[in-house]
Amino acid sequence: MSTKLTLSVDPGVIHAAKKYAAANGTSVSHLVESYLAAITRASSDRQPTAQLARWRGSMSGVDVEDHKDWLAEKYGA
Repeated sequence: MSTKLTLSVDPGVIHAAKKYAAANGTSVSHLVESYLAAITRASSDRQPTAQLARWRGSMSGVDVEDHKDWLAEKYGA
């Protein structure tokens, strides 16, 4: 059973999403449903999303304190 959901989305994003969905043989509704299912499952299972899994280890070897200092300097915190 499906339930309607009203979202406010930038028209350009909607246009791009419709093109992407059509090119991939699906609907924007299915894309949104799949994304919401993935992020809620990921947060409840403590499993990273596919994007986070790709980024895992990208900061290995970075000193956390140095990075915090750099962020503070960059953003004036």
